[in-house]
Amino acid sequence: MTRRISWTLLAVLVLAQICYPLTTGDTRAGLTVATVVLGWLLSVGHALLSRGPRVAVALVAVATGGGFAIEAIGVATGVPFGSYDYSGELGPKLAGVPLIIPLAWTWMAWPAWLAAVRLTGGNAATADGGSGPAVGRRVGRIALATVGLAAWDLFLDPQMVAEGYWVWRDATPALPGLAGIPLSNYLGWLLFAVLMMSALRPLAGPAAAHTDRRDHPMVALYLWTYFSSILAHAVFLDLPASALWGAAGMAVTAVPLAVTVLRARRGRGTDHVDHQPHRPGVDATR
Repeated sequence: MTRRISWTLLAVLVLAQICYPLTTGDTRAGLTVATVVLGWLLSVGHALLSRGPRVAVALVAVATGGGFAIEAIGVATGVPFGSYDYSGELGPKLAGVPLIIPLAWTWMAWPAWLAAVRLTGGNAATADGGSGPAVGRRVGRIALATVGLAAWDLFLDPQMVAEGYWVWRDATPALPGLAGIPLSNYLGWLLFAVLMMSALRPLAGPAAAHTDRRDHPMVALYLWTYFSSILAHAVFLDLPASALWGAAGMAVTAVPLAVTVLRARRGRGTDHVDHQPHRPGVDATR
């Protein structure tokens, strides 16, 4: 049931994102809001159905609550992202922050975390413990999850700034090809992402320290976000620089994840072939 609901929500989300380049103006802004809400429902719903209320509440507290707090501080003070203002196109605001913005943090925080867990050997047999290797695994997990989330902004911010959804008062210094967005924005994302990922595991408990088959929709979401964003920015949105920066940044997590998924699929195929029971008199006639 968990996987069926998650796959259904993911399919609707993918359809909405495919429609994005085909729309303009208010329709595109409304579709942006709907997509973020869908992404939030997908990630929080998956956390709830696959791991229970504690994990879901921890995710909402850390990513949604924390995301709103850091954005409100950012709008009011310019710290840690730089000075910026949101337009009125993304719906209602609270403390100058559109309410969908912290939902976007949550949407991608959960698949980024699960991707990092999978890449650092997170299964029931290797759940977090107190040994040295386990400590190293936790540090690596937080690092991968941090980069996996923060690098997404190399796609997101150029796309949203190009649409006029927010604007920076001082956009220097900037990454080459990404004018209009200060470097401090990406450093701010890294700072908050590492705080978020460091807090998520202690609050969520041991259920957040391993992955299994129920998490396949979240793995698919992360990989879809990576590859579809490269295509969209390079081909449909005329944002070639962010296509390159985003491809390089998210590759730290996305490429090893894709390799892991492909190896797992090939391994299952080999197991299926190599471990078929021999049936005397039947197999001999093949």
